[in-house]
Amino acid sequence: MLLEALLIALWAGIIGIDLYVGLTHIHRPVVTGLVVGLILGDVTTGLIVGGTLELIWMGMVPLAGAQPPNVVIGGVIGTAFGIIAGQDPQVAVGVAIPFAVAVQGLITLFFTAFAPMMHKADKFALDANYRGIEGINYLGIAILFVFNALIAFLPIYFGAEEAAAFVETVPQWIIDGLSIAGGIMPAIGFAMLLKIMMKVEYVMFFIVGFVLAAYLELPILAIALIGLAIALYDFYQNKNKPGPDNQGPREEEIADGI
Repeated sequence: MLLEALLIALWAGIIGIDLYVGLTHIHRPVVTGLVVGLILGDVTTGLIVGGTLELIWMGMVPLAGAQPPNVVIGGVIGTAFGIIAGQDPQVAVGVAIPFAVAVQGLITLFFTAFAPMMHKADKFALDANYRGIEGINYLGIAILFVFNALIAFLPIYFGAEEAAAFVETVPQWIIDGLSIAGGIMPAIGFAMLLKIMMKVEYVMFFIVGFVLAAYLELPILAIALIGLAIALYDFYQNKNKPGPDNQGPREEEIADGI
């Protein structure tokens, strides 16, 4: 289990940096579920848990000081727990959220403690010391890597077998409660997403999607493809229409053509 824990810790450290640098978005739970599933030898469960967690974090957007639960540790711990303990993905979600909330609190404390370094960066900027500014940035990245790797490693390595044994002794009503809570969380994630992007003119598509899923019982892939077709149609219909961002050819261009 040591090798698996080290590999998961390495992955957690890398995506912990990606969360704030945002170069590739490999920190998303659906990617983490695949990678952790590959490491632990159960890709199917990894993808299911990762996909379920993705539905939760899809609508959780960090805005200024308001930070959602940590998606990195939530994805890693939730997926690993689901595979190691052999539990339903919704139970894994119920376990992932408390870890994610606690870790985000710790990261906020780290950011607060690191804040005085910005004054040091200001001084380096006044002295045109770009290497000093680079050093501060690399220090922050190194701290993020070590923190996320350590947080991921400890519960997986030292608590893997204990977690599996503990789950076997937990009363069924607690497991059922975690499952219900985990089932509710994706709905909350979608509700937060709709609160941000929902407009009156989009309600018709929401109703169509509900009918396709609830009454016609179409699979998610089929509904997604229908949504993609509608989005493409709308895009190409409005692509050449004049508007604030698309005014058509300018007078100078018309004159040059003549």
